[in-house]
Amino acid sequence: MNRRRPQTAAIFDLDRTLIAGPSAPAFASHLASAGIHQRSLPGGDVIAATYRMLGETAITAPTARLAARATAGWPVEAVARAAAAAADDLMAKVQPFVPGVLDAHREAGRRLVMATTSPFPLVSPFAERLGFDDVVATRWAAEDGVFTGEIDGPLVWGRGKLEAVRAWAEDNSIDLRSSYAYSDSFYDAPLLDAVGHPTAVNADLRLVALARLKGWPLRHFDKPDGVLKIAGRELQDWLRPIQRPALLANLARLDITGVEKIPTSGPLIVVFNHRSYLDGTLVGTILGRTGRPFRFLGKKEVFDVPVVGFLGKMAGGIRVNRASGSSEPLEHAIRALRAGEAVALAPEGTIPRGPAFFDPELKGRWGAARLAQATHATVIPIGLWGTEKVWPRNRRLPNLDLADRPEVLVRVGDPVELKHRSLDADTKRIMAALVDLLPPEARVRRIPTDEELLATFPAGYKGDPNHESTRRPGTDT
Repeated sequence: MNRRRPQTAAIFDLDRTLIAGPSAPAFASHLASAGIHQRSLPGGDVIAATYRMLGETAITAPTARLAARATAGWPVEAVARAAAAAADDLMAKVQPFVPGVLDAHREAGRRLVMATTSPFPLVSPFAERLGFDDVVATRWAAEDGVFTGEIDGPLVWGRGKLEAVRAWAEDNSIDLRSSYAYSDSFYDAPLLDAVGHPTAVNADLRLVALARLKGWPLRHFDKPDGVLKIAGRELQDWLRPIQRPALLANLARLDITGVEKIPTSGPLIVVFNHRSYLDGTLVGTILGRTGRPFRFLGKKEVFDVPVVGFLGKMAGGIRVNRASGSSEPLEHAIRALRAGEAVALAPEGTIPRGPAFFDPELKGRWGAARLAQATHATVIPIGLWGTEKVWPRNRRLPNLDLADRPEVLVRVGDPVELKHRSLDADTKRIMAALVDLLPPEARVRRIPTDEELLATFPAGYKGDPNHESTRRPGTDT
């Protein structure tokens, strides 16, 4: 007898995994609107508060059984209408990076499965809205169009969830050892242990400990993969109190305008011209005033620096290896933008050197235009001037002359109007917008002195500046 070739699946828990928080309030609200009023469980408010703080506990299973008994006499059709209405509310609670993760598994040919303790009649419309192929959930028994108050089959919780998923996998020729699973709960550890690719998502404390022990990945679907969260807040949130321009006042006299033009929500690309090693710190400080995190695209050399590189990655930085020509960094950035995040980059790719540093016409690579074309995110330019006087490229440390602090101008501009047809034309529009934010002296073509030229090269540079005259900061691929 011919057997079907085993397939693979991606299995997702619902509460605190696919969505932020529990699904029960949405279901309760729409059941009430349908004329179905649930009986209050003793200590129900305490149970709900505990779940919001800690996730699943040992009382989850008994609570689910009691909830099933409360359904006795509920009309099946009324519950179906309430579940369909609740799906709209739950779609608004889907974690920002969930659609991208689902799409990646779908494109890889994996079956998408929701595995949840929540009752099948309530969750199935939401699963359908998200494009899941199957649902493994607790079933309520029904007769003559009404629910009986009994559970039909096993309670899909803890080891019972694993057994239910195994039965589903057997029926559908799914190879669990080659499949993926995602959950926030320690009680889903048996399921996570049964698949080849487990991931703890927004994990409770016990699951965090177990994941560390077993080497399972930890991530959050409200942030890019790899972003560190401590006590529910990411690294940038914790560092924001020290991201203040006043802390740079010992290095320069800062003249900053236009910060209010930076949107505080929605997909956003911030571009800035590159003149100094100070630029990233300064732009990060300015963007920190918006109260939202930013994902910086930066050279691999920065991420390769011990401690600095680690912190950059944990903060959601995107490492760019210019020599490889890989599009992977831009794909990471596109996923972040599609999840409503903000990305910052210098289109020049690096600090121009030699005569190119003094060219009134800024030349950039296509990265920012490509991100904008793929996502139609708002593009905000930030013009920098004078940062090279604080930390020129030929110095390993910034100047600390408190008696003669240079003036640094920071100008935030209006959104750049792009056509999203030609990457080259849109790149020119972006670079022209940056030039427009610079002072008049930036637009005057002049011959720099030898001292000014040498200041644009790294410390210890041994080359010939004359060979750098046509150098661009990288090439487009």
